[in-house]
This record gives sequence, C-alpha cells and structure tokens, in this order.
Amino acid sequence: MEKGISSLLAVLQRRALPALVTFTAVIGGAVAYLHVTPRLYEASARLIQDDRRVSVSELGRDLTQVSSGAPGGASALANEAELVKSQRVLEQAIAIAFPKSNTGSPVKPITSGELSQGLGVKIVPATNILELSYKSKDPELAAQLLNAVSMAMISENTKTISSEATKVREFLENSEIPNARKRLATAEARESQYRHISGIISFEEQTKSAVGSLATLEDQERSLTAQLQEAKGRDTSLRQITDAKSLDKAYASVRGGQDEQLKTLRAKLTELNTKLIEARLRLTENHPAVISLVEQRDNLNKLYTGQLAGVSPATSVASTSVAGDQISQDLTSKFLANETERSAVQNKLATVKSQRTKLQIRLAKLPLQQQPLIALTREREDATASLKSLQSKLEEARITEAQKVSNLRLIEEAKPPTIASSPKRSAVLVLATVFGTVLGTGMMFLLEVMDNTLKDASEAEELLNLPLLGVLPRLPAKTLVLQPADRFLDDVSLVEPYRMLLKTLEFRSSDKVQIIVVSSTLSGEGKSIVASHLAAISAMLSRRTLIIDADLRRPMQHTLFNLAPKPGITDVIEKRTTLNQAVQPTDVENLHVLTGGEFHGRPSQFLESPAMKSLVAEAAATYDMVIIDTAPISACADAAMLARQTDGIMLVTRPNITIKEVLQRAVSELQHNQIPVLGVVVNGMTQQTEKYLRYPVDNDRPLGGRSPNRLTAVKGGRNNSDKG
Repeated sequence: MEKGISSLLAVLQRRALPALVTFTAVIGGAVAYLHVTPRLYEASARLIQDDRRVSVSELGRDLTQVSSGAPGGASALANEAELVKSQRVLEQAIAIAFPKSNTGSPVKPITSGELSQGLGVKIVPATNILELSYKSKDPELAAQLLNAVSMAMISENTKTISSEATKVREFLENSEIPNARKRLATAEARESQYRHISGIISFEEQTKSAVGSLATLEDQERSLTAQLQEAKGRDTSLRQITDAKSLDKAYASVRGGQDEQLKTLRAKLTELNTKLIEARLRLTENHPAVISLVEQRDNLNKLYTGQLAGVSPATSVASTSVAGDQISQDLTSKFLANETERSAVQNKLATVKSQRTKLQIRLAKLPLQQQPLIALTREREDATASLKSLQSKLEEARITEAQKVSNLRLIEEAKPPTIASSPKRSAVLVLATVFGTVLGTGMMFLLEVMDNTLKDASEAEELLNLPLLGVLPRLPAKTLVLQPADRFLDDVSLVEPYRMLLKTLEFRSSDKVQIIVVSSTLSGEGKSIVASHLAAISAMLSRRTLIIDADLRRPMQHTLFNLAPKPGITDVIEKRTTLNQAVQPTDVENLHVLTGGEFHGRPSQFLESPAMKSLVAEAAATYDMVIIDTAPISACADAAMLARQTDGIMLVTRPNITIKEVLQRAVSELQHNQIPVLGVVVNGMTQQTEKYLRYPVDNDRPLGGRSPNRLTAVKGGRNNSDKG
C-alpha cells in the first residue's frame, strides 16, 4: 500500500508540469467561454392536466378525463407536451403576447420558429404536470411569452373539448337518436303482436293464476274422490239391506209402497191371506170357502199387480219387492238419495279431472310461449334504455358544448427571472475543474505510459533482478569538475553516497575488488562522472587509485580533472611512452588519471590488442584500485571485452534517461555471455538519495535538520550536466 502511494506521488511529481499546463488550459478555455457567451434568462411555468369534476355533465367529465395511456404507449400528457410546440399554438401565443397595435397591424418581435427553438417542455416524473421553460436575453420577454404559451395551450385544449362535444351532439341528433326511436317502435309493435296472438298478457300473473287454479282443482279432486269413496261404501251397504238391484227398481219399490190405493189393496190382500190361512187350518183345499178365498186373493193380486204396474210403468217390480213398511221405504229412499249423490260426485270428479288436465297442458305450454316474448320484451327494453341513454348523452353534449371546459390548468405563472440561467458560471467552472483534472491526470498517466525510461532505484532493482549497489545524488554543477577537489570532498552529503557505493562493492564480493569497468547503456547517464568521483573517494581513503579513460570515442576524464588530453592510453599501447610516464596526477591525493590520448579512427583495435591486456595487468600491479571508464554498452562491445579482464562491470543508470528495454537487453547479453556484472548504480537521484541517506551531517557532526551545504547541493543538482 505504501509502495503504491509513493509510486503515485513520484508520478505526480515527474508529470506535474504537463498536467498543470493541461489543467490551466482547460480553466482558461472555460473562463474565455464565460466571457464571450451571452447571458440567457430562463422563465418557467407549470400546467397541470387533471380530471377534477369541472363539468356539470357526465360527458364533459369524460372528455376532460386524464388518461394515463397503456404501458409503453402514448399518454394524454405526452400528446399535450407535443402540442405545445405546434405551429397553431405558437402562433396563437404570439398573438396573445403581442396584440394588434392601434393601426391594426400586429406587432411580432419574434417568429414561431424562434419561439419553438427557445421553448422547452418537460413532463415532471410521476405527475400530470407539464413544465414549460423559455430562454431569452430579456427576462421580461421570456416571462411574457411563456405565459402567452400557457394561455394558448388552455385555449386550445378548451376548443378541442368543445369541438369533441359538438361532434358528439351532431352525431346523436342526426343519426343515433332517430335510429334508436325506429328500433324502439319496431320492438314495441312486435311484442304487442305476439301478446295478442299468444294470449299472454302477463306471464307471471297468468302463471301464478294457473298454478293457483291447478292447486284448487287438485284440492277439489281429492275432496270429490273422498266423497265418491264414501258414497260407494254407503251404496254397498244399502244394496245389501234393501236388496235393490238397480236405481229404477228401487224407485219403483218406494213408489209402490207409498201409493194409497196400493196400501189399501195390500191391506185387503193381507186380510184375505189371513182368512185363507185360518180356513185352510179348519177346512180342506176343496172346500168352497177355501176356494172362494183363493179366488178372491188371486183377483186381488191381479188388481194389485195391475195397480202396481200403473204406478211404475218403466220398470216392472215384483209385489214382494215393494217397500211397504216405513223402514223399507226410508232405507230405499236413502239408497236412492245416495245413488243420486254418488252419480253427481262422480260426474263432478270427472269434470274436475278434465279441467286439471287442460290446465296442466296450458301450464306446460306457457314457458314455450314465454321464450319469444322474453326476447321481444328484452329487445324493447334495450331499445328503450338505448334511446334514454342517447337522449341523456345529447343533453350532456349540449351542456359541455356551451360550458367550455378544459382539463389543463395553470398552477404556476411565469415570472421574470432575476438570475441568468446560462451560462452557469459555477457549473462551468466546476465542470472545467473536473474535466481539467481528469484531462491533466490522463495526460500525466499517458506521458508516464509512453515514457519507457527508468524512474527510480526500486524500479531498476525489480527490473533487472540485480543488486542495487547505490543511489547517487545529483551533483551541483561546481562539483562536476574535480579541480579543485575540495568542492566535492568537503561536502559530506555528497561524499557519503560514493563511499557507501565503494564499501558495497567490497562487502558484496568474496574476493578483493580491484579493477572495475564502469559503463552505461546510453550516453548521458553520467558514467564518467560516477567513475571520476568514485575514484576520488577511493583515493581519499588512502588507496592508490587509477582512472583509465577507455572511452576512446568520447574521452571525458581529462576534462573532468582539467588535464591535458595526452599522453594517454593510445600512446602507451603504441609504446610511445610507459604507463608511469603517461598517467597524470590530480588535485586529489593518491588519484591518477590515464587519459584517452591521441584520437584514432579504430579504437576497438587498440582495446582488443595484447598491449591493452598488459596495460590493465600493469595497472593492477601498481595501483590498489583501477577504475576503467568505457563507452556505453549499446554503442560498442568495449565494456564487455574489458570486463572479462577485470573483476566485473558496474552499470550506471539515470532516471528519465535510461531506457528500460535497452537496459534489460544489455544486462541479458552480459549475463548470457558470462560477463560478471557487479550491480547497478542509480545516478542523479535527489529524493532517492535522501531515502538512503537519512542522517544529515555537517562537518562530521549530527544535526537536527539538513545542512545548508546539502540543501544547496540538492537545489543545485537540478542544473546537473548530462555529461557522459
């Protein structure tokens, strides 16, 4: 986490200038935009479309009813929002805002097209409110036009509803109501005709009456059946008592018993029979008295029979069957009465059954006759209801047409704005700040991504997987040239990093490090300065030290020490002089320099020669520390060749100059060729130097803060030369 933050801070520090320039440019553009853009004032008004019952008629309420529309489809409010910018509404609004002058010519400082461009319409979410807005340089004009648009919308909505009501009225008057009346008359005629034919006046009443009559008949039938059974029982009993075979004979028997002449004859006949019985008891059958009595009896019987036949001529009755006594007559009379009653009950029962059957048949037919009547009645009722509804709608249409209702209402009138709506200074500046920050940050990271150079010491160590030997400070310009040497050697803050580098080389090697090749990947990374100053530190530590300037293409050591360029290494190799004669002393005690010498066109030929090997061997035998300054690795193979004759090569890198890919490739080639690489040195790092050297000193004494000399050195390091 801390590493990421420190890396981010390092990126910010490296790319602060282009990011700041980008941010400043965006802010400047925003300020220029605010300066040249004219100020506009925005007025706003609100219309609500509601379904409040503003109409006294149902049709008026229906026409003003707010419809939300189907999901995903158009809504009434959306239609009104589109209608606001219609040509008709805009022209009407302009006419309202700018009425005709006294001369009769309209004053129109704005066209409908201009009004449409500045007019904004928005539906407030989850409401039936339309929010209208208009921008203009004149705040009074903006409010005036917006109020006129609101009034025009309400007027247009009123006309639309009134027009709809007129269309409904005309349609009802001219078409629907006459047709409904015709349908009603036809339905009434058909129903009346069917009732006349079927005889059904009221199905319910007739059914109720028939059911009641049927119940009465059924009750009568049950009662008559009981009476008939009772009469039959009496009839059987009387027949057994009176021995009556038929009704006629019984009637004749009663008549015969009640006739006075017959009664007299029966009395005489009884008297003769009595006398005859007495005579036979006393006399024989041949006795004249008996014979006379028999003749008298026979004659009286004939007279009685003749008289009896005269009483009942239709039916012959035996003389023995005549009910002569009162009881027989009463019983026979009851038999006659019961038989008559039974016959009457039986006839009445048959009549009741016949009536019941007919009534049942009629009841069974009533539902069948009722079905067509129900359909005809329903047709008439529907026609009646339809006519009444149409007449009601016609009346409502007339009321709505005359009432002039609207479902749009102004709930917030436009007022002249006092503050300009655009450009919004704060919003523009905030957006410019955000955009400038984003753009500056993007520019910063873009440059960082595009920059493939080395950034710091930790990056070099991770990139190469080699030991980091040291982090060297960026030297002030006055200390680059080591003549006089006290400018460098007396500044402890500059000396200690090089001393630490020297000690690191010694500590990390199992053998004594005596001969070191100092090189870099590219020119400008400070290898020659590092070699010269490292040699100065070695000499300061009482070690006989020699610097060999083997960079024959661009020799720099004679310039750094203010020495003569020759004699040098080329003179020793060509044996024009010896090593001891060619080396030159410096202002630093124990430090000698072997310059490049006279320039030749084939430096590789000299460095690859056996004489060069002898020179290196001789230097090692004479000096405690030999530092060889060679050309960059990417330029030639001098450093790799000389490193095989020494203890190893030390690579000098420099932030923002060393290219990562070149450095990786150079190290890979050295390792692949089995050339010993002692490590990497990061040169010219101010902050990284402080990271590794946190103990500030001045004249070998600890201080509570940074030394003035060191601060001067750090500040002056920004002017450090890029000499190789």
